[in-house]
Amino acid sequence: MNPAMHAAVTPGRPAVVMAGSGATLTYRELDERSARFANVLAAAGLRREDGIALLAENDLHCFEVYWAALRSGLYVTPVNWHLSPSEVAYIVDDCEAAALIVSSHHRELAARIVGATPRVRHRYIFASTGEPAAGAAGQPSGQLDGHEDYERAVAGAPAERPEVEWAGADMLYSSGTTGRPKGIRPPLPQHRIDRPGMILPPMLQMQYGMGADTVYLSPAPAYHAAPLRFGAAVQALGGTVVMMERFEPAAALTALEKYRVTHSQWVPTMFVRMLKLPAAERERSGLSAHRAAIHAAAPCPPDVKRAMIDWWGPILHEYYAATEASGITFVSSQEWLERPGTVGRSALGVVHICAEDGRELPTGEDGVVYFEREALPFTYHGDPAATAAAQHPRHPTWTTVGDVGHLDADGYLYLTDRATFMIISGGVNIYPQEIENVLALHPKILDVAVIGIPDPDLGERVHAVVEPAPGVEPGPGLADELIACVRDRIAHYKAPRGVDFVDELPRTPTGKLRKNLLREHYRSATAATG
Repeated sequence: MNPAMHAAVTPGRPAVVMAGSGATLTYRELDERSARFANVLAAAGLRREDGIALLAENDLHCFEVYWAALRSGLYVTPVNWHLSPSEVAYIVDDCEAAALIVSSHHRELAARIVGATPRVRHRYIFASTGEPAAGAAGQPSGQLDGHEDYERAVAGAPAERPEVEWAGADMLYSSGTTGRPKGIRPPLPQHRIDRPGMILPPMLQMQYGMGADTVYLSPAPAYHAAPLRFGAAVQALGGTVVMMERFEPAAALTALEKYRVTHSQWVPTMFVRMLKLPAAERERSGLSAHRAAIHAAAPCPPDVKRAMIDWWGPILHEYYAATEASGITFVSSQEWLERPGTVGRSALGVVHICAEDGRELPTGEDGVVYFEREALPFTYHGDPAATAAAQHPRHPTWTTVGDVGHLDADGYLYLTDRATFMIISGGVNIYPQEIENVLALHPKILDVAVIGIPDPDLGERVHAVVEPAPGVEPGPGLADELIACVRDRIAHYKAPRGVDFVDELPRTPTGKLRKNLLREHYRSATAATG
């Protein structure tokens, strides 16, 4: 399953459409351009199991670069462009990318990381879809010192498909609790790209009825696992991906109607923001073609989910998975209404609920959620200790991402907590330790804890609880200073949205921070104030 199969049958069908501008890439163009760039990479000396990195906003080029890697047996790592230059450079270097492809929209960021990414042997830049031909200071937008013009390279390469097209894979990054992102490296498929073997496309056919007639709205950034993998799966099935340049609630409803979207994918924050639109704006949207609204990435508040089902009908489908792809559960609207709060039953991997010592727990009892697979589905690149920590102590092919939950008698999974205290804000995973590390040595701080507190829009928001250094006066001025300190060091979306000051943080006699007490305090306070 790859674009070449559909290019031969329906060459003019749109493979990707940009929701705002209407710019389109047909299957013929996707097949030809991805084949040409695959030949560029081969001529540059890249071979199976090598890696490339992509630094781009949602753009037509994203999928042609993705498929060029997949049909070359390469690993492809899309990078979150919201990160700071040092964070971007770390990922590009850590994934051992031999080639880096960047959008002209991020030319300044690309220029800043050159010195910190010495493993990159080839750099390419393309003009962002819809961007003027001239960029900053009149320089052509497709040019940057030290970077080859992507369009020129593609145009000069042969259009014939590579002789052997071993299947590649994505290698995505998930932030680690120690502050360093972890590269999630799956084993490469042992088959060619035109042979059956991709798990996700047939799964989406079975669960959601996706196929060649699918029009799939993707409102989230393509550097995330779900937009990237679901979009590619839709293309493997011959459907059309409608990719929003960025999510805006009114624009999303317009896209659903304009493109007669059949399938869509969301995070709960998007539901909240669409529900807050004026009633007249919500009711004017024509959604008759809309057959499945898929959501994941963060817990969906029950009231929000019920409101969406009331609005769109019982077409909401939730799944629980992780970037590690160790397993997946699915639940329909009907099942969820019968069992509110469940994330469904497993469709990939057997679910086991275990105590900290590895003992399997009985039905209804909370514990660590593991998925059992026939083989280890991933490793954390260059981090065997993190890989081992994700494995069950006695069953190495059972893996966990640290979530806590329980099963009911019918095998439905309910998530109750995050063992690692990860914050999920607007569907984005944020790890507190990275923020605490930034603040730990601040001269005006004696002790600090960062937690997620309930937020009606984002689900959770980042909040810092600070014990000031002796003689330091707490107050709004210090709070602003600490937030600015974080924003100067790491990505802005990770910075606390609020700071509280306390006389002493709760720690055990051994020095372990009791974050559970802080979280319970803020959740209780939120519940008390309504």
